[in-house]
Amino acid sequence: MASSSIDLAKLFGTVAKTMAQNQTSLNAADDYNHDHGDNMVEVFDVITRAMKEKSTATPAQQLAYASQLLQQKTTSGSGKLYSENLSDASAKLGNVKKVTPDNAMTLIQTLLGASDTVPAQSQQTGGGGLGGGLLEALLGGATGSSAGQQTGAGGDLLGSLLGGLTGTSSGGAQSGQQSQIDIGTLLNAGMAFAQAKKSGRSNLDSILSAVVSSSKMNTSPARTQSGTLVANTLLQALSKMTAAK
Repeated sequence: MASSSIDLAKLFGTVAKTMAQNQTSLNAADDYNHDHGDNMVEVFDVITRAMKEKSTATPAQQLAYASQLLQQKTTSGSGKLYSENLSDASAKLGNVKKVTPDNAMTLIQTLLGASDTVPAQSQQTGGGGLGGGLLEALLGGATGSSAGQQTGAGGDLLGSLLGGLTGTSSGGAQSGQQSQIDIGTLLNAGMAFAQAKKSGRSNLDSILSAVVSSSKMNTSPARTQSGTLVANTLLQALSKMTAAK
């Protein structure tokens, strides 16, 4: 599975379709210019086109080109933000030959501008030594796994979430080779997760809301909404692509 290559044009094309389907609701959520949905459709149309034009290039080159194209083609704040994040993602992917399920989490996290000041466990990195960071830790907590171990069924999901963030298993044992954690990021994500769960959202939606709350996308209700949609769509698309291989 780790050798499976992800088609970035198809991946971002799926996000472009989601943005088009939610264009009206995103415009409505934008109480300032009322055009956030229009901007997000444009952003991911440009990104998808860039991926197709550079389909034979490395992932880093594709992302760098998409960043440059966004700078040229868009004038919105969201376009500039995604351009910056694409450039950061290109730098993080470096010389990897392809995007795989192992390094895709780093791509998604960087695209959202999410914090990466959480444990980077050497045994969990993949695809050129790229750690999953906050998103992988949150998803690990939600699935009840930490350092490869499953917690018991029916356990406290928020506790598992925080366990994933701190790199501890359900028994409280510390995993090795951890970098220093940003406690403020952890608490903010934990609170956002708890609030989303209280409103009746699914586990995945709650986790993604927590990720976006700790990212550069948490600057307006409309951008937070679109950021959660982007993350959800990317994860769902990755899951389908991986299962199909």
